[in-house]
Amino acid sequence: MVYDLFLFDLDDTLLDFKESERRSFVTVLKNLGVQDGLDELYRFYQIENRKLWTLFEEARTSKEHLKVERFRRVFEAFKIEADPAKASDHYLETLPETVVLMDHAEEICQWLADRGEIGIITNGMHAVQMKRIENSKLAPYISFTSVSEECGYAKPDVRFFEHSAKMARKFHKDSAVVIGDRMETDILGARNFGLRSCWFNPEKTQHNYSFQPDYEISHLSEIQNILKK
Repeated sequence: MVYDLFLFDLDDTLLDFKESERRSFVTVLKNLGVQDGLDELYRFYQIENRKLWTLFEEARTSKEHLKVERFRRVFEAFKIEADPAKASDHYLETLPETVVLMDHAEEICQWLADRGEIGIITNGMHAVQMKRIENSKLAPYISFTSVSEECGYAKPDVRFFEHSAKMARKFHKDSAVVIGDRMETDILGARNFGLRSCWFNPEKTQHNYSFQPDYEISHLSEIQNILKK
């Protein structure tokens, strides 16, 4: 199979979102005068943030509510007297400045851009994601970016993938492949839309989903081996 459209998830696929998130969260809390227990605070934030994103992906909450509610829950649980809305604004201002690339991300994007078109498909906030791409070294290789906030639907919703397909220079299902780290959004969404998929699984974790990706890799550099076959 010859592919000429590579649809990449952004966070924890090309960009190390976990590290960017941690740095930004710590910056916000330190600016609020919180110096101790930051690791515990961050672990709690991650849990609540993931719950809220799951609700958003299921269309059970809004992006605006999510942005503030995750900080409100942290502040309430740890009795921090601060405005969660202001903390959220500061966090979103800081996040684009803490871009960390995944290993081999720049090299693989350069290699793929010479062989086809790269599109980003991400469940994120449009202004933040665009700024993060701009601040990374990947922008020259990316043809378009499809963001759930702009689309109005989130992965794995088929309507998000329909929106993304319209942004490509040319689109054929047989020559497009989705590369992402989350089975429940990237791989399921690709399957529902009739696209082949590649699961980026650096931790080599097991899954219990009824569906399977077409390919599985633990390092981005392995994409070259798949395509060369």
